[in-house]
Amino acid sequence: MNRIFFRFFMLVMLSITAATFVIYFTMSRLFGDPLEDIARRQASAQIFLIEQYVDAAPTDEWLTRLNRAREVSDTRYDLVTLARARTFLPAASLGALERGEVVLDVGNKSFYRRVDLTGERYIGSDDEVIHARNLPIDIGLALQMEAVRYVIVALALLAPIALWSRAHWQGLQTLSRVADEFGAGKLSARARMRSSRSIYPLAERIDLMADRIEQLLVSQKNLLHSVSHELRTPIARLEFALELLHDRADDPALRARIAAMEGDVTELNSLVNELLGMARLDSEQALPMQSVDLGVLLRTVESGLPPGAQRLALDCPDGLGRVKADPRLLKRALSNLLRNAQKYAAQDIRLSARSDGSRITIAVEDDGPGIPEDERERIFEPFYRLDRSRDRATGGFGLGLSIARKAVLLHGERWRWRPRRSAAPASS
Repeated sequence: MNRIFFRFFMLVMLSITAATFVIYFTMSRLFGDPLEDIARRQASAQIFLIEQYVDAAPTDEWLTRLNRAREVSDTRYDLVTLARARTFLPAASLGALERGEVVLDVGNKSFYRRVDLTGERYIGSDDEVIHARNLPIDIGLALQMEAVRYVIVALALLAPIALWSRAHWQGLQTLSRVADEFGAGKLSARARMRSSRSIYPLAERIDLMADRIEQLLVSQKNLLHSVSHELRTPIARLEFALELLHDRADDPALRARIAAMEGDVTELNSLVNELLGMARLDSEQALPMQSVDLGVLLRTVESGLPPGAQRLALDCPDGLGRVKADPRLLKRALSNLLRNAQKYAAQDIRLSARSDGSRITIAVEDDGPGIPEDERERIFEPFYRLDRSRDRATGGFGLGLSIARKAVLLHGERWRWRPRRSAAPASS
């Protein structure tokens, strides 16, 4: 957010700077160079001396008065030929010189003006130019005056822009906080801005969107929870009925069919339990975080895993340390990962933990066929299964990995979930 407003501020400053140059050049073209106007005012005494004192003398006294002006002034007045004066001036100023106007050379603190256009002062006066040097022109002061002028304009523009931007920045900070809280699972987070705020229409739409999302999620959770609970009653009845039917059936073929039906009911019951587990995770508000000895927890998970055909190796060094976690959810996540590995591993499964300073990495690895790279994120979606797992040999409903991932992410930002070749756990 700060980066956005820094860029905005820089854009405003660059725009003001560009506008300053545009104004300067436009005014120069239309009304003359402002710096030259300031310099002309600074040299007005010397210009007045030439125009009102020297030029006011009779023809035969013009040079006499010019010499007197030289004596009483610190400015040096020289007579140079018109041809030479032309070499010192830019082409844009030659027209003014030919018309007998005072032409300033601001950079050299001097000015040029023709002595006479008609040659009446003295012989050859129409071919000579007065060159006044060492004029009291202070370019630095002129630049400072122009700079102050444009700084005042810039501040006058920046002040309302800053106030307007500050209100926007505060509003966007509020929306950013609401988005973070809502994304973290706090569905009640709202902006609730006053209608006088500049971004109130945006905040109102975000609040309405959050209301609809919260209603949909709550309805979904309630439906999932209610349906799962309601399914338990007919499932229990079916189990009881199948047991009675199995005891009274004499036909072996019928017994086999009943056993298959009992397997289906057991699978359905497992699905309901998984759905209830998902519903409970979705309704978690604040986890009961505890200081957990990670080594003890991993050994507990290892010992609680149902035996399988594969070898399970636990690689957990002593003194691994303690972490802040919900032990129930962490055990559930690791157990789901290990059960998933049991379904696909050929011979070996490895549960390991490593510490590299402030970071602990827990990994579940197996020697199974692995997961295609383009499906490594999708396998953690509820009910998603790879094509090779859609059979009764491997079983599963596509909820185990989703529950494991959700259980880890509920622990907060310090925990990270990184899928690799196979099911991979979190690190904290």
